[in-house]
Amino acid sequence: MKFTSRFLWACAFTGLVFATGNCSTLVQRLQTDLSPQLSQNNLISTTAPARWSDFDAPNPGVVVNVRTESDVVATVKFCTKQNIPFLAQNGGNGWATTFHLGKNGLLINLAALNQVTFNTNKTQVTIGGGSTVSNTINKAYAAGALVLTGNCNCVGALGATLGGGYGNLMGMYGFAVDNVLSLRVVTADGNIRTVTAQSDPDLFWALRGAGPNLGIVTSATLKSSPASTQDFQAWRGDLVFTEDKLEDVVQAIENLVLTPDTVIFLYLLADSTGTPSVVASPFQYKGNATTGRAAFASLYALGPVADTTEVVPYNEWNAGSDALCKRGDFKPGFAAGFQHMIPSTWRQIWDAYVAFQKLPGAASTGVLLEAYDLTKARSVPSSSSAFPNRNVRFNAFAIPWYTNSSLDAQAAEFGNNVRDLLRVTSGLPRNQTLQSIKKRYDPKDVFNQWFNIH
Repeated sequence: MKFTSRFLWACAFTGLVFATGNCSTLVQRLQTDLSPQLSQNNLISTTAPARWSDFDAPNPGVVVNVRTESDVVATVKFCTKQNIPFLAQNGGNGWATTFHLGKNGLLINLAALNQVTFNTNKTQVTIGGGSTVSNTINKAYAAGALVLTGNCNCVGALGATLGGGYGNLMGMYGFAVDNVLSLRVVTADGNIRTVTAQSDPDLFWALRGAGPNLGIVTSATLKSSPASTQDFQAWRGDLVFTEDKLEDVVQAIENLVLTPDTVIFLYLLADSTGTPSVVASPFQYKGNATTGRAAFASLYALGPVADTTEVVPYNEWNAGSDALCKRGDFKPGFAAGFQHMIPSTWRQIWDAYVAFQKLPGAASTGVLLEAYDLTKARSVPSSSSAFPNRNVRFNAFAIPWYTNSSLDAQAAEFGNNVRDLLRVTSGLPRNQTLQSIKKRYDPKDVFNQWFNIH
């Protein structure tokens, strides 16, 4: 059996108001008025890059494929002056029900801003706003350095960072937001700012947790670590169980005492024949067959029907997610953070998952969970950034994945059901607010597409 265990505009504008017309009117206007301000004359397009999910996706009328930071500045100034709604995008993996960017709006494609550079002693890395997780890891691997990134290769590295920044190395380095030293940000007034804890403490606090709501981050400088060959090794892979072992697997994960070098993932996924299975994926930094099996002995003892765990290098840690980076189809997300793994709750989740997964075109549906050692992360005060979930022990999310939008309603029912089951045991406080900082730096609410701050 083979398993994959890793997942995650302006039309008809004439003058200063929207009027009836066609998309070519706006494109022509942008070519005339914006293009001369850009670094190249071929950056305006009507073809948007493919997104990871077509569910409620933005549908831009025009795209600006920026090549430089100055291109971002010029585009934001143009859009705000002309009242053109816009959205910045890198990996295109983020899902939401709040996108409302249609043919009267513009997409700023950041993909070309993908530089990754290190200082001389490799203790700092500057990551461009267009760099993906895989690009960042590959550049770090070639440079002989480690960088805390997310666990899915096709996701934008800074998008994951600004959302908090979970990753395989966070047991040792904390959340990615804790490793940010400075950010280059285009704010709503069209200015470019270098934002640090000293220069703009409120904005620095808010960007680390709510970045897309406050500006466009064109690059960020984070802490990094020089690495040896041994530093690049980890023990990881999949342990596959039949569904009758579900409760035992869940209880074993609840009882695990994670250490800074260990991570555990759980997936309800189908194998290559479409049969639903339970997949536990252990990860141990610098681990091997002896230490890895010892650290996750309770899971190995349950008798997996398949075992692919092995030592792999840094640039292959996330390889299991690559097939799940497929573009298109419909993949709404329903996430929850909670404190305890309860076997009976996961049996209900399993039943809901199997019922939806067997529907035509929904075989790729999955439920995913991740857990990390939080000792380092919790050593940083919760008030240090806008990221609200520092004390969440487990994170899980259901992803109904289907090929026909006729399943939208059933997908929502399934996803909300799973989320509600998880939230019953969340034990978490409400998120803190960001309204005052939002009003100060974005008074006209131009950054309003991504779970807007009201």
